[in-house]
Amino acid sequence: MARKTKEEAEHTRDRIIDAAQRVFHDRGVSRSSLEKVAQAAGVTRGAVYWHFANKTELFFAMRERMSLDLFARTEALLLSETIADPLDAMEAAMKEFFRILEERQDVRQVFEIIFLRCEYVDEFARVQEELKKPAYDFLDKVNAVYRRAAAQGTLRAGLAPERAARDTWIFMGGLIHHIVESPCREGWLECTGELVANHVALRRNPATAR
Repeated sequence: MARKTKEEAEHTRDRIIDAAQRVFHDRGVSRSSLEKVAQAAGVTRGAVYWHFANKTELFFAMRERMSLDLFARTEALLLSETIADPLDAMEAAMKEFFRILEERQDVRQVFEIIFLRCEYVDEFARVQEELKKPAYDFLDKVNAVYRRAAAQGTLRAGLAPERAARDTWIFMGGLIHHIVESPCREGWLECTGELVANHVALRRNPATAR
């Protein structure tokens, strides 16, 4: 009985997050309320408050649920020890990120909420800094990848790993913004694989590039 109750609670929590994502996307975060989320989820407002203390906590739960699968899959490639060249691992991870973004409407929707439908003021003033943490974590990991590539001799001579990492970080951020914000999203998504391959190719040592 206790297990069933726990499963029911988890199911209710997921329903609330699903509803919040729809409401945030349709109305914008600042114009959404926990009462609206409760109505969309088909639960009482008390049920929402039982799981989430406030809208900020619910917002982070939505972001976290999206991030877990997305980053688990991309980081498994980025940090792979079975791919000989670290630059191949990075290229595969970047392509996987954009493949997920193309195939998963729910993932795109969360990015749209974060970039386009949230005003980072008042109670959400601290949210923006928190949202930057995964990006800075990605920068650190890419920096480590470039250092390994330099040690193996597959990074282009004269290219500092730290600067290469910063460049890739900006490239990824800019491309994500273009995809999320552009009315011609499909056009961007269709060419991400080629853009990523070209970006990485410019950083390869010509002597070791295939």
